[in-house]
Amino acid sequence: MTEARESAAPPARHAPGAPCWVSLMVPGMTATQKFYSALFGWEFRPGPHHLGPCVRALLDGHEVAAIGQLSDHRLPTAWTPYFASDDVDLTAETVRLCGGTVGVGPLEAEDAGRLVIGSDPSGAVFGVRQTAARRGTSLAGVPGTPVWHELVTFETASVVKFYETVFGYEEEPVTSTDFDHITLRLADRPVVGIHGAGHTLPHDRGPHWRTYFEVSDTDEGTALLADLGGHVLEPPHASVHGRVATVADPEGALFCLINRVR
Repeated sequence: MTEARESAAPPARHAPGAPCWVSLMVPGMTATQKFYSALFGWEFRPGPHHLGPCVRALLDGHEVAAIGQLSDHRLPTAWTPYFASDDVDLTAETVRLCGGTVGVGPLEAEDAGRLVIGSDPSGAVFGVRQTAARRGTSLAGVPGTPVWHELVTFETASVVKFYETVFGYEEEPVTSTDFDHITLRLADRPVVGIHGAGHTLPHDRGPHWRTYFEVSDTDEGTALLADLGGHVLEPPHASVHGRVATVADPEGALFCLINRVR
């Protein structure tokens, strides 16, 4: 992880290119809802069915994520970040021109706005949403909310220009040459990271976006996750940004838990 959001309150509007939503597609929604409800305290209500059955996850009445039914069981179970756009159709065309792929959309998703699901040239899947001023994740920086997104890929040089062109990111100056890592910024604010894992990237997973969720205690959160049937892939450890663990839910969707340094 590079640098996470510092504010506990979301901006009034998600700036174009900023992460604005996160969703999980799974084969079995009922068991998954029970897992995340116990882990993060989420409650659920029906969401738009543009891609099949879907529920929105709420924390203290605020929307924080979505869980949908995976109709094609050949597809991986994974968390997918969405990035804001003022013009999804134009963004989709830019994705194609820059060597990416548009797999779904552009389409209207009821009150979720207009959206696209695509992938970068390395195959990492992400979404784009064109939404009204306050739609999308409406709570941030507290336990149970997504606080950071990081692309794990083979090496940063092959994809960084893609994301800079599509979303208008700028690179943060490199402070270390010990590993292949880049922070991307919007208006001088860090928004996402890219980590080049090289040969250590699992061949069965490939390049992918990884979502970090805030917890009040990483060790307790990891222990609870294991008790609920989740998997601990990398045990809690200290980092410059807080104590972090890499985990997966019972269906295999990978994510991270972090208690950030304040």
